[in-house]
Amino acid sequence: MNKFHGTGVALVTPFNTDGTVDYQGLKKLINHLVDGGIDYLVSLGTTGETATLAKEEKKKVWDFTAEINNGRLPLVAGIGGNDTSVIGETIKSFERNQYSAILSVSPYYSKPTQEGIYQHYKYLSELSELPIMLYNVPGRTGSNMSPETTCRLAHDFKNIIATKEASGSFDQFNQIMRDKPEDFLLISGDDPIALPMISIGAVGVISVLGNALPKQLSDMVTLCLKGDFTSALPAHLSLLEITRLLFAEGNPAGVKAALKQLGICDDVVRLPLIKASEGLNTLIATQLKQLA
Repeated sequence: MNKFHGTGVALVTPFNTDGTVDYQGLKKLINHLVDGGIDYLVSLGTTGETATLAKEEKKKVWDFTAEINNGRLPLVAGIGGNDTSVIGETIKSFERNQYSAILSVSPYYSKPTQEGIYQHYKYLSELSELPIMLYNVPGRTGSNMSPETTCRLAHDFKNIIATKEASGSFDQFNQIMRDKPEDFLLISGDDPIALPMISIGAVGVISVLGNALPKQLSDMVTLCLKGDFTSALPAHLSLLEITRLLFAEGNPAGVKAALKQLGICDDVVRLPLIKASEGLNTLIATQLKQLA
């Protein structure tokens, strides 16, 4: 599973001013990331505003992403939600094309028990022809997937290969590293803590920031994976403020503001999200100039 070591990027979904998917913007974004040294791409994770896309739109985005990528990088498809049977049907009918894995967020809003989370992923694992990455992001889902549940799934199902951890809890990360199977991957789900997570054994990050600054981020992660944390630290620290700004008014409004300023795609988001404010745009622009 070395293809998932390093820097993955959770792609935004560019939109035109009329709200339709901007496929030319998506093409520019994919090429920007390939040229920036990213290691793999995640299509339609939560950063892709997946909750606002219709079934037909999702299929077209997945297919278009595979076409433009053209085998250059490994691809991961985001397929998650809180209706287990619907997610299962989507996974069963998913046309794999170039995709190497599925990233599936822990069920949100419903607040299932740990046993419910386990049974949810058990169901998906038994249906999927592709490996599955777990995704724990309690700040969005409303519930935490415990390290015990994560490691139980990792030990019980060979095709559950990784977890994207965005709980922010180093106690949780430590327990996963201690108790997981040797080949199970811990991946940072938060840009600002990619460095310290790699220091305890994580294999990289699935990033939002990387949409805008792929080279700066991937260079830093590469140094970390080589064990050269002394060289990586200045780059890590230099990215903290831009990362804070990108999330100041919600994701992906901030990173789309940055992408517009970089000339890659517009900053349109779908309701209930709204664009970044003028003040935030100014602050982001200042940071981009400093980091260019």
